Amino acid sequence: MATVTSWRGNTEVVTARRTESHDVPDIVTLFSPVTEDLFGRIDVTYLLGLSNLALTLCNEKNEVLAHAAFLDYPNWNITDQAEWEPFLHENYTNNKCTPLNTLFVHLFVAKEEYAAGCSQEIVRRAFILLPELQFILLFIPSEERLGFSHSELAMGNVFERMTPVPGSRMERRFTLLACPRHRCHPQLYVRQARMEDYDDLMLIWTPQSETLKETYGEYLLVDLIEREGEENQAAVCEVDGTAVGFMSLCSHVNISLFQECFDLGPFHGLCKPHPGDILKVPRKPSVQGDKDESDQTSPKAEPVCSQDLEHVPGADAAVQKDGAVALSQTEVPVGDISNTGSEGSAAPLLETEEGDLHPVYRGDPNVFCIRLFFINEKYETRSLDFLQYAFSVFPDRDLCVILVPHHVPEFPLLQSFVRAVPSCTSRLGRELYVFHRAGLLTSFNVRKATTSDLQGVKILVETLSLSEKIWNDSKIFTEARRDPDIEYIRSHYNIEEFIHFNHHQQEEHGHLCHFVLNPVFHHYTKYFLKEILRLGHKSSLYYPIYPEYVEAQFQRPRAHSLTSALHYMAPVRPRRQIVYPLRELGASAPSEQVSKDQLKYSLNHTNRKLVLESKVCINSRIVVVGASDVGISFLETLVFWPRLKFNNLTLISIHGLPGKDPESSKYRRFLINSHCFNDDDYAQMSLCSWVNVVVGKMTSINRSAKYVVVSKEKKVPYDYLVLCTGQSYQALAPTGADSTEVTSQWPQRYTEKVPSNHFTLNNSQDCSEAARWLQENLVSSRGNVIVYGNTIDIYTTVEALLSLGIDGSCIHLVRAPLGSAGPCLGDAALERVVGEALAQAGVAVYPDSVLAEWGQDEHGHIAWAAFKPLESAAAEPLRLPCSAFFSFAYRTLDYETFKAISDACLVFDGRLVIDAKFHTNDASIRAAGPLTKFSRRYFRDDVTHSNFNSKEIGFELAASMLSLFDPSPQPSSEPPEGSDRLIPVYRRCKVQGGVLPGGYNYLHVSKPGIPMALDVEHDPCDHGMEIVTGEAAAGNYFRMHLSRYRMVDSITCFAKEPFPVSNYLCLYGQHERLLNDLCYRWRAGQLSDLYSYFREPWSMAIYHDRFIDLQKELRQTLMSEQVAGQRPEHKAGPKPAFREPVLRYLRQHRAQLPMYGPTDLYTLPAAAGSQGPRPGRAGHSGSSGSPAAAQGPSQERILPTRFLH
Repeated sequence: MATVTSWRGNTEVVTARRTESHDVPDIVTLFSPVTEDLFGRIDVTYLLGLSNLALTLCNEKNEVLAHAAFLDYPNWNITDQAEWEPFLHENYTNNKCTPLNTLFVHLFVAKEEYAAGCSQEIVRRAFILLPELQFILLFIPSEERLGFSHSELAMGNVFERMTPVPGSRMERRFTLLACPRHRCHPQLYVRQARMEDYDDLMLIWTPQSETLKETYGEYLLVDLIEREGEENQAAVCEVDGTAVGFMSLCSHVNISLFQECFDLGPFHGLCKPHPGDILKVPRKPSVQGDKDESDQTSPKAEPVCSQDLEHVPGADAAVQKDGAVALSQTEVPVGDISNTGSEGSAAPLLETEEGDLHPVYRGDPNVFCIRLFFINEKYETRSLDFLQYAFSVFPDRDLCVILVPHHVPEFPLLQSFVRAVPSCTSRLGRELYVFHRAGLLTSFNVRKATTSDLQGVKILVETLSLSEKIWNDSKIFTEARRDPDIEYIRSHYNIEEFIHFNHHQQEEHGHLCHFVLNPVFHHYTKYFLKEILRLGHKSSLYYPIYPEYVEAQFQRPRAHSLTSALHYMAPVRPRRQIVYPLRELGASAPSEQVSKDQLKYSLNHTNRKLVLESKVCINSRIVVVGASDVGISFLETLVFWPRLKFNNLTLISIHGLPGKDPESSKYRRFLINSHCFNDDDYAQMSLCSWVNVVVGKMTSINRSAKYVVVSKEKKVPYDYLVLCTGQSYQALAPTGADSTEVTSQWPQRYTEKVPSNHFTLNNSQDCSEAARWLQENLVSSRGNVIVYGNTIDIYTTVEALLSLGIDGSCIHLVRAPLGSAGPCLGDAALERVVGEALAQAGVAVYPDSVLAEWGQDEHGHIAWAAFKPLESAAAEPLRLPCSAFFSFAYRTLDYETFKAISDACLVFDGRLVIDAKFHTNDASIRAAGPLTKFSRRYFRDDVTHSNFNSKEIGFELAASMLSLFDPSPQPSSEPPEGSDRLIPVYRRCKVQGGVLPGGYNYLHVSKPGIPMALDVEHDPCDHGMEIVTGEAAAGNYFRMHLSRYRMVDSITCFAKEPFPVSNYLCLYGQHERLLNDLCYRWRAGQLSDLYSYFREPWSMAIYHDRFIDLQKELRQTLMSEQVAGQRPEHKAGPKPAFREPVLRYLRQHRAQLPMYGPTDLYTLPAAAGSQGPRPGRAGHSGSSGSPAAAQGPSQERILPTRFLH
């Protein structure tokens, strides 16, 4: 905060912040008659989208007092934006301006009486935010053109006039004003520390003592100053003779420890080059090194070691040998915290647990460390000024390092350092940051590549696995450029969260294919990107990451090298796509660019506005156990959170990240589908670019030391542990043949070695392995397959077995007692049709029975299984021969996970106990999903996370933790009294989908809550309404249930033909009038087929991903009218207040919704009192599939008026 004074003597306390789009109306009100004379005609919204930096000053009432926009090229069209540097040198003397250190003011407006003070404060804040910025320039028309003197400008005291070269053509046209840094926020003077500085430094030390002690350990300030010598140095920075910052340096560094804990290959192991260095060491072959030279893959089973980083996508520095850069985020720090030593030594030959060897560096140490650093907050953005002095006192060292704890936020000094990648055997619980002497340069030249640069590029990238690809592309791109498919990007990715598309020309979008940067210049990446945009006349850059499973023949032309720029780019969320009924839409279907199905990829983006806007880096180690839907949703939320970048996200999972193998995903039909995520979703998220993966099973938790043991050997440390393992099917122990009370001991977990032909399927990997085993051992023979269980998965598994070619007569379906699981389908009509399909296929179905015993052959396989029917206790057990046994009767917590939780003394009551905010009894451990239950103090033991949508649970879990890391102020609102004793309300629907016997496609969408049979759930006493078309046996069954408030709260589809599941999910929670007066049509007998009804063109807008935004806007409009006390008008046709948002919605999304007539030709329906059919209800003929919108003479479809009422 700062204080500005008006020319009247009034004062205002102001705060500077980055300008947001909602500030535009307030900024426009600050325009004065001379604004256009000084800056030309300005579109503020357009300018904000292109500005490298835009700042707004607000007073304590949050009123906008001033605004300024800065770009990296002149504010008047006096020269090409790529050529302004030579232009400036040609026309002005004593010019030290470069693209790295200069920005131009394109707009400054302020409240008139505060203009002088606001201009000073905004310029000062600009210098504070951008440490490399040295000059701010402003071109204004000459005094002759303006008609008044420049001294009359309120900004005159901030800027000084630059002298043009004699005879310059600019002398009479424009005046160039400049504000050098030293006038507002000068570079600090750094010198050797003296004892006389002690009192000044203690004023800074005392308030920060606890934080400094936690960051650097125990140090006495006086000792650090007194012990200065050749190996220990202390420096201070001063302002007006007063010390405002301190840095302690030491040349003794435990290099061997750092080499063991971090990948220091990019920095030659922190040693000087030596002829005896061994840089190339034996390594395991890369997962896809033989398949392709792409870097766009993630590791497989084990934790990723530093030697594997070349083949892993990522977002932080993992740089290849000899200085070529490639980023990775798959580092996995494992081990206990260990204190650093102080003696420097060369590294011996190190061998890791996996048997890989580290490089050997025999040269002298080439590094010094920062032992202690603190500075007055007012000057912390000038922290980099210390390093010039630091390298001068150690002239023989080229590298500087600093260690900080994981939980300490990145302070300004660290933003110029490169974060070293922890190795998989790291025993150091801290982050290591490295800075190279060459990073002190004050300028570098960026230019367009030419053919003469090809040899240099080849040398730079020769150690990268994609070196040949990069070099070949470089040869091509010097002659021709590639532009992105911007229409596809716009329709498939949420790119408009970052830019306004209407303000960007087609040619201003750029496709980033390769980005290679020497690691010593890593902190200049954002300026490199800024120069790419300026020199290429681009406003946006896009970088795609293709999934690892892409086959070689497709991957090679699309291969993109790993890019260090990913750290400075934002991942873009994919958009939900409408499944278009192209046949019904005909000529009204969207263009192929919108509807085409192409290879999915993850998209990353930056633009002129984002490139200088750094995210807050979070180094806290967040370890997620379990790749369940909850865990994936949790990680997705953190990765795509706009203001934060998480450097240490780790997933512990038995099979790693899901979606990496489409071959196994096609066997996912063995299990029912929750429709939370699919392979396209995983490809468009590319979690492997941001998340470390440790493959294995959690076997113990050490809460005191804060680490998880994986597979009884790997230690994965954490700051926050998130348990999302869920429940899984377990091998069921037979009760015994002589048991009289068969249900008393049922079910129990099988504790011995599970036979190899016994299958419990819990994920696509299990399904794939089972399918392969069946194809190799059973499909060609006629062995019996027993499917045993009590969930809907028994039906999907039987259908999958039939689709593999196994004869139905060889499949035996034995039902297990239901227990608390509820009926499989919950609909008697569907159960009956599925039973008929099983009988027709020859599948034998047996009533509820308990597994009594099984016998094994000489190979340890299950040879037969005996079941005891529950109908008659005296009945003989049912004995069936067995070649493969699928068990779906017992779903519970995995035993190893239970033991780890129990041994860690986490409260367990049948499930892991949590509160309403996902906390366990350990503040550092959170849990969510079917693994958990709510504490008994809520008195709702029947309600668990199993009753709710897993994707929503994962999002809420992430949201509950973001408050720990997000520094931006959150809206403060006191929760209602007693809300901490209530279970949260979750609103998203629960979904089950799959293919059932007979080839029936099944979908059931229901409201969250305790599952029950449909005849109970839809009891007429709730005043709801049920709409059913078709018959289950005919394969065209569609059931929709409306609540008493006429909201869709349940959907059941049972059909032979595939249907658009994602479209139907959009219907949940909608009011029936929004569905083109569904109830009216049903009562009028106009509906005979809901499938064709929801394929009609009128419904496409409801399936659009932005439709919910329209609903919110209309709801706000309605609420504002009610608050204002306006009486509702009972008139036919749309209300004007509602019509405009709807038409604007259709105009904005014309590409996705071309089936609606042009909105500029829209005409209101008939006025009140006119005769004829009600608007929006004509045009439907039951199952004919005809459009629900009337056709006018111009043959244009009109928007159904239910959208407008």
